Amino acid sequence: MSSQTDIILRLGDLAPNFTAQTTEGSIDFHQWLGTGWGVFFSHPADYTPVCTTELGVVAKYKAEFDKRNVKVIALSVDSLDEHKSWIHDINETQNTTVNFPLIADPDRQISLLYGLIHPNASENATVRSVFVIGADKKIKLIITYPASTGRNFEELLRVIDSLQLTANYGVATPANWKNGEDVVIVPAVKDEEIPARFPKGATFVKPYLRITPQPNL
Repeated sequence: MSSQTDIILRLGDLAPNFTAQTTEGSIDFHQWLGTGWGVFFSHPADYTPVCTTELGVVAKYKAEFDKRNVKVIALSVDSLDEHKSWIHDINETQNTTVNFPLIADPDRQISLLYGLIHPNASENATVRSVFVIGADKKIKLIITYPASTGRNFEELLRVIDSLQLTANYGVATPANWKNGEDVVIVPAVKDEEIPARFPKGATFVKPYLRITPQPNL
C-alpha cells in the first residue's frame, strides 16, 4: 500500500497547490506564482551550513531571476520564528539581505505533498530538491542534491534560460550551452520549414544535426 511518502512528482506534472505561512505572509502558492515562472527549493532544517550559503546566493541573484520573470521561494520544516532568526544569520554571514519568502512547514504537509521526505536519506528531514515551475504551473525541472553538495544557481539560471527558450521556439540546447550561443533545430522541424522559421540561417552538420543562431536574440 502506498503512503504519502511515496509521492513522486514527474516532469510535466501540475505543481501541487498549497496554502502556507511564509516570512512574507500567508500565500496560496498558485496565486503567488501568478502568470510567471517559479523556483521552489527545499532545505532539511534551519541553521544548516550549506543551506545558509545557498539562501545568501539566491538573495544576491534575485535580480537575475526577476529578469527572467521567475519568483523564488524556499521551504524548511522549521517554524516562522526560527526562519526569521535564521534570516538574521544569513544576512550577517553572507553579506546580503534575504529578499524572498521562506515557507514554514513544521507539520511537513507541504514536504509530503512534494515528496521531500526520503526515508533512505532521513526519516524526518526533507531532502534538498529544486523544482522549476513554468507559467502553466507545470513542473519543468527537478533536481535533488545530497546534503553535502551545495546547489549551483548559475546552472539553475542557465537551465531556466534553456527552458524558456525551447518552450517558444523549435529548438533544443546542446551540451554546455549558455545563453547567446548556437542551438540545434529539433527533428520535428522539416528542412523546408527552416528558412521561414530561422531567418538567421542554419548549418547542416548531419541530416539530424542542424545548427542555428539563438533565435530570440
